[in-house]
Amino acid sequence: MAHPALLFLVLACAGAARGFYLPGVAPADFRKNDLLAVKVSQLSSIKTQVPYSYYSLPFCRPDTIVSSAENLGEVLRGDRIENSPYVFEMMEPKLCQIACKIVLSQEGAKDFKEKIDDSYSVNMILDNLPMVIPVKRLDKEAPTLYLQGMHVGVKGWFVGRKDWSYFIHNHLSFLVKYNKDEHTGLARIVGFEVKPYSVKHKPDGDWKGNMTHLKTCNPHTRILVMSSDRPQEIEANKEIIFTYDVNFEESDIKWASRWDTYLSTPDDHWFYIVNTLMTVLFLSVMVAMIMLRTLYRDISMYNQLENQEEAQEESGWKLLHGDVFRPPVNADTLCVYVGTGVQFFGMLLVTLLLAILGLLSPSNRGGFMTAMLLLWVLMGLFAGYSTGRLYMMFRGSEWKKVAIKTALMFPGAVFLIFFTLNMLLWVEKSSGAVPVTTMFALVFLWLGISLPLIFIGSFLGFKKPAIDDPVRTNKIPRPIPEQPWYTNPAVSISIGGILPFGAVFIELFYILTTIWTHQFYYMFGIVFLVFVILIVTCAEITIVLCYFQLCNEDYRWWWRSYLTSGSSAVYLFLYAAFYFFTRLQITKAVSGMLFFGYMFIVSYAFFVLTGTIGFYACLWFTRLIYSSVKID
Repeated sequence: MAHPALLFLVLACAGAARGFYLPGVAPADFRKNDLLAVKVSQLSSIKTQVPYSYYSLPFCRPDTIVSSAENLGEVLRGDRIENSPYVFEMMEPKLCQIACKIVLSQEGAKDFKEKIDDSYSVNMILDNLPMVIPVKRLDKEAPTLYLQGMHVGVKGWFVGRKDWSYFIHNHLSFLVKYNKDEHTGLARIVGFEVKPYSVKHKPDGDWKGNMTHLKTCNPHTRILVMSSDRPQEIEANKEIIFTYDVNFEESDIKWASRWDTYLSTPDDHWFYIVNTLMTVLFLSVMVAMIMLRTLYRDISMYNQLENQEEAQEESGWKLLHGDVFRPPVNADTLCVYVGTGVQFFGMLLVTLLLAILGLLSPSNRGGFMTAMLLLWVLMGLFAGYSTGRLYMMFRGSEWKKVAIKTALMFPGAVFLIFFTLNMLLWVEKSSGAVPVTTMFALVFLWLGISLPLIFIGSFLGFKKPAIDDPVRTNKIPRPIPEQPWYTNPAVSISIGGILPFGAVFIELFYILTTIWTHQFYYMFGIVFLVFVILIVTCAEITIVLCYFQLCNEDYRWWWRSYLTSGSSAVYLFLYAAFYFFTRLQITKAVSGMLFFGYMFIVSYAFFVLTGTIGFYACLWFTRLIYSSVKID
């Protein structure tokens, strides 16, 4: 019989892979002729990574533009969800509907052309379901590929012209898929597709607003838009007529599975993860066996020595018992970083558990980021407590100063980078720029809630009795002998970061691809497995290198243990740079600054997280081995 915890984890991973629907998200039921309001989201581009509001371009507008309720994460993502002039009636097809007619100004034509050059896509939402474009594959047996969003337009050549011509997608053929209950007659939306066309419409007679008949699209004369043979060119002072069709199709897809289209997993994804897991487990078992045999031999040998004179003739880690727990230089800074790492660890652990339980819905845009921010703030209590306990162990006395540093050091650096990047987005007039009110909300969460919680945690941790060391520390430091090249700090720290990075390398590629190509990521079961692998590898490599260091009679392990596993962040940032130059098509300087700015924040956070894991693993290891030998 399978272990319950393992069975739960497998089911959670499988559920995340299939995209099971999530508790807390109620389905909407519709009757025939019920109104369906299409909402518009941001204009996005994988070439610039700078989002814009839909109405930053002169598209058709409703009489009144109304913004939907937004959570904090949605604002930080740059989503600006607003109503649109597209309104459907459930199960009532409409053909050749006129949305509006506009006359492009010089500036409007220029904006459209710039967005087409930068491959911007239009994003729309119906019943919380993003709009997709179905793409048939060459292999007819392969499932249909769905691309999120549609391009603003295309550019091409006209015969006899020297320059590019730009064409706008001004006719949208929507398809709404629904699943109908036979007993109640109620329907639920399970798909929202579109096929865009560029058509130069011609009115049939005088212009009568939305009641105008068109020569190029008229269901009464059976003229429908099936291709873009006569495309609508973007020219200043020329009119453009925007039209749309909407059709309805009954589908066997259940409402609970409607997100499977967006959350599909590459076939080789699980293979790579399982392969990595097996490799790490094999190495872990081998390293654990070697370390246990070596330590058992060392401890047995040391405990059999009859007197201190015999011990002095020996060499090895026991000789450092009077110095191994000597407080390091800049002990307060180490406490700050360890406390911040605990804060990150708690935030990630709880967030991933909530995600694999299905409590963070992909339809709740920004919900994942909002949960992370709130959990980060609440975990300040644990950050302060761990900082206070460690600082007390170092016999420090200025706990208030250390608590304030914990609250300000890492978040302050991240906030400065974030504020700088936000200023760049303001200059670009991007919807990704965080509004001033939201910025004040972030500062309030930071200084108004997180800082007091850290202060309270530090007070509680500092007031508890100090953790006693298993051995006494000598007053005079022991001289450190000359070290071999492989225990040089630069060498050991560089080597130490390779294994943790290798543990997350495969999943990192999928996450970066999802984020920077504006797709959905919901493989949180896999991420949780990778997180467990990361913890194991950070602990193992740090303990092994710490053991080598102590055997060479170098007792300065405190900072070394943190930097050993923390150096994996350097490899993460270098890989991000490699990904930028080989996988992305970013050419603008601002976009490049955004990428490297955000990836630096991610790498810095990864450094704090992995460094803290390695530090606590090494602290546990040293306390264990020195409490296992007899010290006179």
